[in-house]
Amino acid sequence: MHTTQTPRPLTRRDFIRSSSALTAAALAGPFITPSSVFGQNAPSKRITLGVIGCGNQSTVDLPEWLKNDDCQIVAVADVNKASFGYRNDKQFLGREPQRDFIEAAYAKKTTSGTFKGVTAYADFRDVLARRDIDAVAIITPDHWHAVMTVLAARAGKDIYCQKPLTLTVREGRDMIAAVRKHGRILQTGSQWRSTAFVRQASELVRSGRVGKLERVETYLAENNFAGPGPGWKEMPVPAGFDYDAWLGPAPKAPFHKDRCFYKFRFILDYSGGQTTNFGCHSNGVAHWAMGMDASGPVEIEDLGAEFPAKGDLFTTPTKIAFRARYANGVALECRTDKRNFGATFFGTGGWIRVGSKGLEASAPDLLKQPLGPKDLRLPVSENHYRNFLDCVKSRAEPVEPVEAGHRTASLCHLGNIAMRLHKKIRWDPKKEEILGDTDAAKMLSRPMRAPWNYNLPLKA
Repeated sequence: MHTTQTPRPLTRRDFIRSSSALTAAALAGPFITPSSVFGQNAPSKRITLGVIGCGNQSTVDLPEWLKNDDCQIVAVADVNKASFGYRNDKQFLGREPQRDFIEAAYAKKTTSGTFKGVTAYADFRDVLARRDIDAVAIITPDHWHAVMTVLAARAGKDIYCQKPLTLTVREGRDMIAAVRKHGRILQTGSQWRSTAFVRQASELVRSGRVGKLERVETYLAENNFAGPGPGWKEMPVPAGFDYDAWLGPAPKAPFHKDRCFYKFRFILDYSGGQTTNFGCHSNGVAHWAMGMDASGPVEIEDLGAEFPAKGDLFTTPTKIAFRARYANGVALECRTDKRNFGATFFGTGGWIRVGSKGLEASAPDLLKQPLGPKDLRLPVSENHYRNFLDCVKSRAEPVEPVEAGHRTASLCHLGNIAMRLHKKIRWDPKKEEILGDTDAAKMLSRPMRAPWNYNLPLKA
């Protein structure tokens, strides 16, 4: 990947200067921040961004987008107008609070100290319908990623999609097909690939610094919330929250405050638990170092996973433990661990561990050996969001493209299937098929509730 190519020109439409004196009619339509706000980044060079999803992860992503003066957020979308009760009871989020947060950030860059120019929508398709928007950031629960990505690609938008990229294995192949058919850029939002020490560890392992790789351990965080337990009761839907649209492709289900917002990740209808949440970080690092961005294991087996009590609202594993074996003989063991994040690579010549605090090794010299001209070098990205913007301009492949995101998520999904069935399954990474097990194979995909599927019509 190269990000130093000459950027292709980006068209821009309908630039209107912001002012506190703008009329209500002007505020109803799209407009672009004046060039004085962004200095040398003229409107013709800026990327306009629509943000889909205004929950907990948006509090991490929005400040990162706002650091880039050649990117302007012009719209947000969320099925929730505004409410408390995301990661904690005091977190107040939704489309209107996040719209206000963005506008306040832009206001600080104006001489007047005021700015109005971000439109808040309840329907994400209103964002896709805007021709002045170049790219979208999808920050929704996992069960919406595939539909939104396919429709965004169809609408001609480049896509930054948060991890885990998919809810099922089959969705990943659908997303790849849409991205390639429509010539879109997609960055998988698992930011560890844009961390220097993760790249260093991956290069060292792939260049043979630990000798022949034999075994990998990956570590995932424990569940940070417990479910309401068996016997939970339906609750009234909060005002301003379109619950049916939140469910979208997922099955109809009674509302409970622990079903939505942050805690959706512990319910299999919407996510894969910490297996996919932290697993797409740790296992993504492992796959990069193993050279498995376009492949996967041949066998996956349960190592004693544990699940909530029958009847609990939460259904994802409370204790993760599975082993994946690869055709080259390498075994990867993925477990719940107090280290929360990381991977250790064991070879015939020592080990290297990558974690949230950096690198460790069986011998200090392993980390000090410089890479030679014949050693493998991986794509360099110092910031995941910046890398995406550069690739939107250059049309180069981002550091974590759709295929890589799909393959990492697939490993996690296969781990969940093996753990749920408490068995060993065989996998063909080329055909992407489970071999000789009909029950397990059925779990590679799920039906999408109409009309919230790939046939959902785009707005004019």
